[in-house]
Amino acid sequence: MISFALRCEPHGHGFDGWFRSGEDFDAQAERRLVECPVCGSTDVAKALMRPALGKGGKASVAGDQAQTAMAPGGGYVNAEAAKVFAKLQEMARELRAKADYVGPRFAEEARRIHYGETEARQIYGEASPAEVKGLGEEGIAALPLPPLPEDKN
Repeated sequence: MISFALRCEPHGHGFDGWFRSGEDFDAQAERRLVECPVCGSTDVAKALMRPALGKGGKASVAGDQAQTAMAPGGGYVNAEAAKVFAKLQEMARELRAKADYVGPRFAEEARRIHYGETEARQIYGEASPAEVKGLGEEGIAALPLPPLPEDKN
């Protein structure tokens, strides 16, 4: 079902109408089945409507866009968010320079370090969301690194 804002053409009376689809409204209006509830005119058309936007979370309304950030090149970003993202990328580069890359064995190697089975050191690599969750449940800290432009090469 869809709701349309409608108006009668001769007098400008405004009213709403529910239809199965836009095509259903068009067919009924063409056959003069849609009437103005004020004057009974069947000369009815769709009126200009404001789009209905759902309110899912904080960033769903236009005034809250400043609370949302995207990576550089990924869309609109306020200046403060861009600075924070750049700082996170700088920190990720520094961590990568000082840590050992363990690839897809990240979760396994993090556990070995945590339980003292291998030398303690900084590591980075890949892990699935389920693996990261499992590490957290064991008290092992694992944080995602922000994507870096050079990763796309």
